[in-house]
Amino acid sequence: MDEPGAPLSETGAASQAGPRRSRAPGRARSAGGAKARTARSGLSAASLLGFSAALITLVLDQATKLYTLFVFDLPVKEPVEFAPFINLIVVWNRGISYGLFQQSSDLGRWALIVISILAAIGLSVWIRRTSAKLLAASLGLIVGGALGNVIDRLAYGAVFDFIQFHIGSWSWYVFNVADAAIVAGVVGLLYDSFVLEGRRAR
Repeated sequence: MDEPGAPLSETGAASQAGPRRSRAPGRARSAGGAKARTARSGLSAASLLGFSAALITLVLDQATKLYTLFVFDLPVKEPVEFAPFINLIVVWNRGISYGLFQQSSDLGRWALIVISILAAIGLSVWIRRTSAKLLAASLGLIVGGALGNVIDRLAYGAVFDFIQFHIGSWSWYVFNVADAAIVAGVVGLLYDSFVLEGRRAR
């Protein structure tokens, strides 16, 4: 039996200290590996926000269109005064948002469909890669709006617009939820590019 207070042998000290030293690096490697796997497979908070904005926009756009067309039956009841400056009317838009670039042929319609889908894919990749929340949300609004109008073109051959903003006899373009989301997304994108991007670079 060792005498009280006698120093440990070098072998004994190594056997006691060794396990403590070997466990710590193992835990560090395990934690680091878990973080790496999460970074590779998971979405950032900004990406989740962007894709959520796209999904919500798409659902709201299609829900309002389906209700207005088939439940409220706006084609029969139009025009409807919804608010002092807003009427509900039926306009079938064969161009892009707010009636721009009207297409009268099937070739033009399918060209708009393909361009919109490719743009939505490209913007979705941008959402996946960005860490800026406002940028991701703005891109999501544009993606959701573009896909909402693509569904209209596929289902009806044209985009269903029904919200008319007017002041007296002056009337602005007739639009829908998808168009409003696209405009809001572009505004957010411009604000991020010209204001927030400079702040992040500092």
